[in-house]
Amino acid sequence: MYQELLSKEKTLAVIGLGYVGLPIALEFAKKIKVIGFDINAQRVEMMRNHIDPSQELESSAFENCDIEFTNDLDVLRKANFFIVAVPTPVDEHNVPDLIPVQRASETIGKVIKKGDYVVFESTVYPGCTEEDCVPIIEKFSGLKMVTDYKIGYSPERINPGDKEHTISTIVKVVSGCCAESLDTIAKVYELVVKAGVHKASSIKVAEAAKIIENTQRDLNIALMNELSIIFDRMNINTFEVLEAAGTKWNFLKFQPGLVGGHCIGVDPYYLTYKSKELGYDSQVILAGRVINDGMASYVAKKVLQHIIQSNGNVKHSKVLVMGATFKENVSDIRNSKVADVVKELKSFSLNVDVADPYADSDELKHEYGFELTPTIANDYDAVIVTVPHQEYKSLDENYFASITKEKALIADLKGTYRSKITNRNYWSL
Repeated sequence: MYQELLSKEKTLAVIGLGYVGLPIALEFAKKIKVIGFDINAQRVEMMRNHIDPSQELESSAFENCDIEFTNDLDVLRKANFFIVAVPTPVDEHNVPDLIPVQRASETIGKVIKKGDYVVFESTVYPGCTEEDCVPIIEKFSGLKMVTDYKIGYSPERINPGDKEHTISTIVKVVSGCCAESLDTIAKVYELVVKAGVHKASSIKVAEAAKIIENTQRDLNIALMNELSIIFDRMNINTFEVLEAAGTKWNFLKFQPGLVGGHCIGVDPYYLTYKSKELGYDSQVILAGRVINDGMASYVAKKVLQHIIQSNGNVKHSKVLVMGATFKENVSDIRNSKVADVVKELKSFSLNVDVADPYADSDELKHEYGFELTPTIANDYDAVIVTVPHQEYKSLDENYFASITKEKALIADLKGTYRSKITNRNYWSL
């Protein structure tokens, strides 16, 4: 398989061309023949015109790539090595939503042939690839794993907005259903991953490794958020405490904040779901989730308290939320906890404007029911800077004074303007 991919006698396909799939597809397309498959015809057309719908890649990233973008199953049938990079979200009850990965498995089952390879990159709980996806593939294909085709798992490690840690510079964990498949999958990924690969002993180990990467981060941020709540009652600044503690060589430098996005705020629920299914109720992991999921409400209530104390007329008060994406310098609004802040503020009858240099207003309207404000006013009772976009870092206290009332609060969630705001009330996590 490896040599035939290298000689372009066989073709690699990436199913799902979002933040994860498209960079992988283009990286492979510099070396071998690739089919980029996505069910969204509009997105496919954009990529054919060298436009990244996720706004992560420049048009130059499409140059010198041997890739065919399609949403046609007949085109996908030409592939022999399939990489699945579809999203794996949770539903409104924080239960894993496997529909995208199940549909991708069904699609593969309709096009796979003897001798083909399938590698899943979507984040799932340990066992999902073999216990949930393989049966679907075999139902639609009539083929058997190992004897007829090979399965592997290689967790994605794409970090949206990060230009330094890319697919080629991050060690890739790989796994396979047998020794032969592990060796082949490792060789294929080594074509594009300069940092090298780590061979996991099994598919379940690779799945578990991905889950705990983000669970660990979630728990550490939850600790910082809880400390922030405690320190706020002590009237000391959390970021100053962390700065002092960070002078010790082995102190882990995490910060408080809203935890959204399609990884950290989602992946732990996959692990706790599987854990509960096996008869163990997670305690530590879910405790972290409770804290992090509650931070939007905490922030909104802190702002409300200030407005009541300084203004009193809540229904006529105005709040500006700066930043709607889930993290800085990206356009991704998936699972943005900023939306929860906006919802909480509006539940208190506050008038809320939202601004963001990266987010798409129509997407926000469709996903969360609010739009970006066309014009920033000059009479806000509070400004919440939720995401430290690059465009915000150069703003000074004169700017905030120009858009707020004299007794307004500047709620700086990430401490971007610490010690820089003196002419307005200031608060940070």
